[in-house]
Amino acid sequence: MSAPEPLVVSLPSPSWVRAVGPLEGVDLVVWDGTGAPPDPAPALVVPPYVATPDLTGVAGCAAVEAVQLMTIGFDGVPQQLPERVVLCNAAGVHEASTAELAVGLVIARLRGIDDDARAMAHARWAPSRRTALADRRVLLVGFGGVGRAVAARLAAFEVQVTAVASRARAQDGVPVRAVADLPALLPEHDVVVLACPLTESTRGLVDAGFLSAMPDGALLVNVARGPVVDTAALLAEVRTGRLGAALDVTDPEPLPPEHELWRTPGVLITPHVGGNSTAFRPRMVRLLREQVRRRLAGEGWLNVVR
Repeated sequence: MSAPEPLVVSLPSPSWVRAVGPLEGVDLVVWDGTGAPPDPAPALVVPPYVATPDLTGVAGCAAVEAVQLMTIGFDGVPQQLPERVVLCNAAGVHEASTAELAVGLVIARLRGIDDDARAMAHARWAPSRRTALADRRVLLVGFGGVGRAVAARLAAFEVQVTAVASRARAQDGVPVRAVADLPALLPEHDVVVLACPLTESTRGLVDAGFLSAMPDGALLVNVARGPVVDTAALLAEVRTGRLGAALDVTDPEPLPPEHELWRTPGVLITPHVGGNSTAFRPRMVRLLREQVRRRLAGEGWLNVVR
């Protein structure tokens, strides 16, 4: 009786092949999902770690059963894939790292650390009283994996946290309010952290009305996706100094060098690096190995989003 054919899995680079393998019964090949597939063709495709990978080569490859993204967000991907191809995201991979950055952005902007870093270039010593995270009222918009991870890390900072999601519920012992409650909640919170997925209902959620409901001196932090925020509406608020912003994601992205946000006081920008830390690769490798194990065992894929 002949041995079964190995499972073929494509990874985006030789370094990922070395990190994931070797695996018994599995051939790991390099393919990013564009152009002609390798021979033999993969059953599982893992594209590069970018916000919206190009997967135009997958549609014509009948062997592909599933695509495993390296991101939690998957906007722009389903429409590239045939219905027969299962799409999985990287839930469980980026939550710790993104939550760290979210809390770091809050502290950095409230305490003016970004201003002090700029002052260093001029050897300028300019002490002033800054706003503490302690005693702030924080509104989390989105209570999935990232939102829950942010809430867990904020627990040590003596803050009041309110969670909002698409529907009201109790989760992990936390009462979660519905997004319809935002107009009443926004004026009561000093910091708003966006950790929601980009969907048709969240695109442009943070518009002029949302921002105008935030109290004077409040801070908006976005570790979700850039288009959740209406950039023009945000600029109208931050250029007056009424609100501050700390953004790991922007719209457009990358933010063009000439964009006003770069030069607006009270705005801190990081280049979409929420999940891109040393915590990323080991967690991604564990997920990929588990997906392979499940496929070989005839079990269902994890993190199916379509």
